[in-house]
Amino acid sequence: MALTTTTGSIRVIKPEQATQQTTQTPGMVRHEVISHPGAWVGVARTAPGVTSGWHHHGDHETFIYVAAGQVRMEFGPGGRDACDAQPGDFIHVPKGAIHRESNPSDVEQVLVLVRVGTGAPVFNVDGSAA
Repeated sequence: MALTTTTGSIRVIKPEQATQQTTQTPGMVRHEVISHPGAWVGVARTAPGVTSGWHHHGDHETFIYVAAGQVRMEFGPGGRDACDAQPGDFIHVPKGAIHRESNPSDVEQVLVLVRVGTGAPVFNVDGSAA
């Protein structure tokens, strides 16, 4: 049930209401939950042992909460830099940072994504930053 206020309604969005009608990156499945001017919220799932394709998020700052699985994030020139995160950790990906995620664990990786910015939220690229 939504609560109506003078500025809008509070609403609950059920998992089945999310859509895959957003840019997908090979190796992961994104579900868009909310797309609003200046903000994008979604969930990404990656199977155990899978690495996503290289991509960036344009003019969006991306904030990631690791809900399940492990994350290895590769970035930087030639993909030589990396960081690891586990459930309960947050990751910040600056706008325009080319990266890819992998799931080195034996359970599905589930990430909650919040992007703040303008324009398209995902751009797939052929490789890491030069």
